[in-house]
Amino acid sequence: MQEDFQARVEQIEAYFAFIEAIDNETILLTSKDREGSAYSSSHREDLLRTFKANLFLMLYNLMEATVKNAVETIFDELDRQNISFDSCRSEVKQEVLKNLRNCHNKSHLQSRNVTDVLHLFKHFSTDAVTKTFQRTEVVSGNVDAREIRELADRYGFDRPAADGDLLLTVKTTRNDLAHGDKSFAEVGRDFDVPRLKDVKDKTIDYLSKLISSVTDYITQRHYLAVTDRP
Repeated sequence: MQEDFQARVEQIEAYFAFIEAIDNETILLTSKDREGSAYSSSHREDLLRTFKANLFLMLYNLMEATVKNAVETIFDELDRQNISFDSCRSEVKQEVLKNLRNCHNKSHLQSRNVTDVLHLFKHFSTDAVTKTFQRTEVVSGNVDAREIRELADRYGFDRPAADGDLLLTVKTTRNDLAHGDKSFAEVGRDFDVPRLKDVKDKTIDYLSKLISSVTDYITQRHYLAVTDRP
């Protein structure tokens, strides 16, 4: 979880540094075949706007990947520790039951005889906890701070102690781009580099706090019912 997060953040930071350098003209886009700029000033500005808009796609990618990885890490720990359903805290039990229902609704389980799926759950009390988890079902494709707070409540870990308002900006802007409601040039025009930096920094900070919350949750074994904690 942490390694993947850091790798993605490094990519974002490198890309943003490139945008900053173009914006303040410490990097010039020149033609290989002739001296001077490869673009007119207006074309350079259009390209810069596209670069800035692309950052929202990278930030949203980071948001969704971090949330999925966080929940997957919880289930990896439950699997590693061989945690039974009865030992889980009530919030986790509810999520396991949702996963079990979703697993049943998938085509590979529907219309099968019960005996045909017994091999999937050799030790039901523990297998039902982890083998029903599906990474693709963690989020609906509209991640923002509200959904992350709801996720924290659903599993019982602490909500990230940071300002997550700008995650909604990232999600909304990404959706505008993905659905064609705004062009890359429009988005890039709306965000100057200092404002873009603020969005980037606060998004990364919020997600970093999320990782810390999930790490503490796992380390302190708060996925267990109170009576089963060490």
